[in-house]
This record gives sequence, C-alpha cells and structure tokens, in this order.
Amino acid sequence: MDNIYLILVFILFMLAISDLVVGVANDAVNFLNSAVGSKAASYRTILFIASIGIFLGATFSTGMMEVARNGIFNPQYFYFKEIMIIFIAVMITDVILLDAFNSLGLPTSTTVSLVSELMGAAVAVSIYKIATSNPHIIDNGIERLATIGDYINTAKSLGIITGILSSVVIAFTTGVIIQFIIRTIFTFNYEPKLKYMGSLLGGVAITTITYFLLIKGAKDAVFMSPEAKAWIKENSGLIIAYSIIAWTILLQILTWLFRINILKMVVLTGTFALAMAFAGNDLVNFIGVPIAGFSSYEIFSATPNADATTLLMTGMAADKSVTVPSYMLFIAGAVMVLTLWFSKKAKNVTKTELSLSRQNEGEERFGSSFLARNLVRSVLRLTNTAERVLPKRVYAFLASRFDGTEAEAKRKAQGHEAPHFDMLRATVNLVTSSMLIALATSHKLPLSTTYVTFMVAMGSSLADRSWGRESAVYRITGVLSVIGGWFFTAFSAFTGAFVFAMLINWLGWSAVIGLLALAIYFVYHTHVLNKRKQAREATVDSFEIEEVNGEILPEKIFDRCKVNVIDVLKGVSDLYHRSLTSFEDEDRRALKQITKEVAELNANTKQMRHNIYPTVRKLQEGSIDSGLFYVQVIDYLRESAHCLTYISTPCFEHLDNNHKVFMPEQFEDLNELKANISDFFEQTMAMIGQNNFKELDNLQHLQGQLMEHMRLLRKKQLKRIKKEKAGTRMSLLYLNILHETQNMLLHVGNLLKAQRDFVKFQS
Repeated sequence: MDNIYLILVFILFMLAISDLVVGVANDAVNFLNSAVGSKAASYRTILFIASIGIFLGATFSTGMMEVARNGIFNPQYFYFKEIMIIFIAVMITDVILLDAFNSLGLPTSTTVSLVSELMGAAVAVSIYKIATSNPHIIDNGIERLATIGDYINTAKSLGIITGILSSVVIAFTTGVIIQFIIRTIFTFNYEPKLKYMGSLLGGVAITTITYFLLIKGAKDAVFMSPEAKAWIKENSGLIIAYSIIAWTILLQILTWLFRINILKMVVLTGTFALAMAFAGNDLVNFIGVPIAGFSSYEIFSATPNADATTLLMTGMAADKSVTVPSYMLFIAGAVMVLTLWFSKKAKNVTKTELSLSRQNEGEERFGSSFLARNLVRSVLRLTNTAERVLPKRVYAFLASRFDGTEAEAKRKAQGHEAPHFDMLRATVNLVTSSMLIALATSHKLPLSTTYVTFMVAMGSSLADRSWGRESAVYRITGVLSVIGGWFFTAFSAFTGAFVFAMLINWLGWSAVIGLLALAIYFVYHTHVLNKRKQAREATVDSFEIEEVNGEILPEKIFDRCKVNVIDVLKGVSDLYHRSLTSFEDEDRRALKQITKEVAELNANTKQMRHNIYPTVRKLQEGSIDSGLFYVQVIDYLRESAHCLTYISTPCFEHLDNNHKVFMPEQFEDLNELKANISDFFEQTMAMIGQNNFKELDNLQHLQGQLMEHMRLLRKKQLKRIKKEKAGTRMSLLYLNILHETQNMLLHVGNLLKAQRDFVKFQS
C-alpha cells in the first residue's frame, strides 16, 4: 500500500513539469513585454538575456515555499493521506487552469491560483474530515470539537489575497503618475535630452533594478550567506546612494566614449532582473507543492509502522527550512528556459498585453463594453473640464509634451519600424515594477508579479495617451476582461481544487486516474484549439502588406492584393459549390463545417479591410489613386465573401430543422447555375492572375447571361408557388439562394473593374 504514495509523489513531480511549462507560458509576459514591445533588441536576443536570468534564478533559488506547506492550512491536524489528497487536487487543478488561461491569451497570477487551490482543497478535506469522523483536537491539554477554522490558516490566507488585490490599484496609479512625469520631462522626442539627462535617468533606473534584484531576486539564493543578507538589509540606504552615483558616472563616461543607448541598456538589464527574480521566487509556485509532498512522504517513510490514515503531519509544521536538491533546481531551470523558447502560448499571452498598451492604432483584440463606454465618457468630460480650468498656456504646454508627431516623422525618415511603444516607456514599466515589487518584498507584503507588471504597463500606456478616442473603449474593455479573469482565476481555482479533493475522498485513488485523464484530455484539447487559432492567425497575417524601410511600396500593394484577391475568390467559389452540393446530399455535418469555413473566410476579409487605413496612410503622396483602387477592391472582395454567409447558414438551418429539401427539378436548375458560376469564377481569377483584362467585355456579357438565367429561375419558382407545387420554407430558401448568388456576381463584377483600374494605374 505504501507504494501508491510513492507513485503519487512521482505523479506530483510529473504534474510539476507540466505546471512549469504552462506557468512560464503565462508569466513570460512579466519580463518580456517591455523589451519586446519597445524592440530594444531582436526577439532572440531578448530571449537569450531572459533565459540567463531564468536559469540563474532557478539554480540559485532554494525553491522553498512555506505557503505550500503551512501557509494556508495547519498540517499538524491532517493525516498523511489527507495531505496527499490536497496536493494531488491542487496540482491537477493548476495545470488545467493555467493552460486554459494561456490558450485564451490572458495573463493570470500563478500565486493567486496556487493560494486559492490550496484553500479549496484544504477546505474540502476539512469538511469531509469533520463530517465523517467528527474529530476532537487536543489544544494545550484541552480536548475540543474541531472546526474548519482549526484546519485553515484563514488570517494568513486572507492577508495574502488582500495584499495581492490591493497591489492592482497601487501599480496602476503609480504607473500613471511616473509615466506622466517622465514623459512631461523628456517628451516623445527624448533623444536630445538624453545627452545631458540620460545618465542620471539611467543611474536611477539601474539602481532601482539592482536593488530589486538584491531584495527580491537574491534574498533566497543559496549562494547568499546569512551575513550577506543581513548586511544588504542594514545598508540598503548606502547601497542605493552609492549605486546611483556610480551608475550615473559610469553611464556618462560610456556615453561619451562609446555613445551607448542608455535606455536600451536599462531595458535589457531590467529584463534580466525580472526574469531572474521570477525564476528565483515564482518557481516555488510550480514545484513548491511537489516538494512539500516529497517532504511529507519522507516523514511518512521515516516513521516506523506508520499508517497513512492516522499519521499526523506535525513534522510539516515544525520543519521551517527545507533545502531542495540542486539537480531539481537545475531540471526546473532547464524546463523553464526551453518553454520560454518554444512555447507558442507564451507569445499568445504576450500579444494580449502588447495590444492593450501599444502606442499606434490597429485591430483591437477586445470589443466594447457598457462599463468601458461609460468610463471613457466620464474621462472625456473630466478632460474637457481640465481644459477649461487650467490656464491655456499650461494646457498647451502639457499637450505639446505628449505630442509624438515629430518623433513619428523622425522615425519614418530614418526608416525604422514602429515599436508598440518607445524605450522610455519600457524603462518606466521595468523600473516601476521593480520598485513596487522590491518595496513590498522588503516589508514582507505579498503581491503578484503578474498583476504588478501588467497594471504598471496599463497605467503607463494610459498616461502616454495610447488610449485615444479611437481605441480607448476597446483597451479599457480588454483591461477589465483581464482583471475579471483574475477574480475568475481565484474562484475557479478554489472551486476546482475543492471538487477534485472531494471526488478523491469519496471515490478513492481511482478518482486520481480519472482526474489525470481529464487533465491530459483538457491540455491536449486546448493544444489542438490553440494550433487551429494559430493557423487562422497565420492565414490572417498572410494578408498583410510587407513594409520596406517603414513604407509600403505601391508594387508590394499590387502584388499582395492580387494574391489576396485570387485566394479569397478561390475560397468563395469552392464554398459556394460545396454548400449547394452538401445541401443536395442532405449532409448536415458537412454543411455545418462549411458554415465555419465561411465564417473564417469572412474573418480574413474583415482583417484585410482593417488593414486598409494603415496601408493607405503609409502610401506615398503620389499613390493616392492607388490607395483608392485598393480600398475599392478590398470592399468588393469583403462583400462577395459576405454573400456566402446568407447562403450557407440558411441551408444549414434548413437541414438542421429537418425540413424538406428542394425538388429534383430545382436541383437540376441549381446544378446548371452552379457550373456556370464556377466557370465565371475561373475566368475571373485567370484574368486577375494574368493582369490581362482584354476579355473583360466578354466576361461581363457572361455575367449578364447569368443574371438573366437567374431571373428566369425566379420566374419559374413563382409559377411553382402559384400551382402550390412548392412549400413556403422551401421557396423562401430557393429564392434567397438566387438573390444572394446575384449579389455575389455583382460584387465580383465590380471587383474585376476596380482591379482593372488598379492594374492600369500601376502600369
């Protein structure tokens, strides 16, 4: 029987590896986004620097986490079997939960999820324990009836959760204030001011990061002796003062001699520091529970004739320091580094924060919400009031400090690609996050690294006026969605661990097998969904126009537009043919799949339409006519694809409701029309592909013949209705197909003429 617990410990460590993978995918956003968003270096260089920080942080960390052992529950009141149930339920829940959030691209807190899971599982085991055995607890020689309060460390749990949630408001507010001050001083055109103020800014920034690294990143490192830790704590003021002076002088000398980019150095240093601190401290969120489970098993194995159902885990409460074997830390560090390089879900989470904080406009990842709309209206009223109250000179001065037009023009002239935000804001993000985390850590206040870094980034983007009237409502909706997801994390983590622990209590260890199978299925399923999502995004990305030195060349527009048009027309022709064929075969499943493909095609054309504005805006002055034709082509293409929705969806709903399909003579007419439509599309695509529109008049004549043919088919159907040979639903669907087919042909015909003019202009 003892072997089963050894197997459970092994399962805990296997789950820990999976948890490391999904955890790093979630938390990579904390230390990557500032460098990636500001394009301080190439993506591979940023990953390399972060990898060094992660590996050092993981290797030098003690890997201990008392919250997993006795921070949430009192282990001395639980038996060994009950402790193992708690740990298994926690790890299975954590893997499922973090993987789900990663697939959705939403950053969440691994600390909050772990605390909530430990709480949920411990409460479930406590309730089951009280309900089944009604135990009494010996406390100072007095026997009393046990309650949940005896098992759960409620004070510490609530303190952790309260501290984490309060850090959200503090981080956002601090990010707004500091970014506003820094931007007011340096403006968007900050390069000239860096020549005489950059070394001081860099000195303060790197000092903050250094202090953060010492306080947060190295406080639990195995190479730090107790004397060194005490000296750092006692001499914090001197470290800060001397560090500012030393870094300021050093940076100024390096600037004079080598003309280094101070902000780039700060951003990359901050990336390293945050990565090291993440691995050194947040690593315990992933391996803390397995280590605690392993410690429990060691206590159980070392007790002669121990019974798992009667051995109380008093040793878990008494043992306050456990050293994790170095090989475990090495393996954990290696897993984290590999995940950072190869996890596509990490990039998915990173995209969410970058899309919400980017300076430039573009497609928004989130929609609009009632609360966001009202918040934007309130801020607009407040801004209008400030404009009336403040002296005009003061208001004009502040407005000029946040005007990025000159910096944007300079960037274009130099041929640089636009980053999501500049390195000045990236510096503020890293320094402010480091400062808040170090400050809280030095005062032993719990907080979430994810929450702090995300909210600082959102605060700085708000202060930088990234949330203009064109994007504010969508950005605020995104932030509210992420924050709502954080609360949902706590609730889901608590509920999931509670349910899983109860199931294991009721059904025994066989439930563990079922839950593990559920976790494997869930992770696999989200992996498949994520691959499909990436495939769709890759398809969408293929519709974007390539930039050359920050500009979109007219010939690039022409080449890409031609490819895009042909690809979409192929999809329209194919899906139209398959829709009518599947309807005739009464293949409901195939038609359902076709409706999904039609929706994806429409999403692609919608993305192409979203790219119209930035494309036309970046065209050279002499290419205005080219931009006009480009807009016309994309609009007609979008409408052509949109007609498919009103053909495939009604056909599917007709079959789904088990209505009668068309009569044989109706299908004969449609099949003839379908063949002619396919021929029309083939000639259209050949004409566009060859850039030869000499036969356009003949193709327009064919279009006219098809229109006349559809008019006759409608007339034929009306005669059937009059003779009561066709039902109402059947007739409405038949006429709808003819109507939408006619609209589709009209849009394709107009697209062809716009493409002809586009080609004529290019030549």
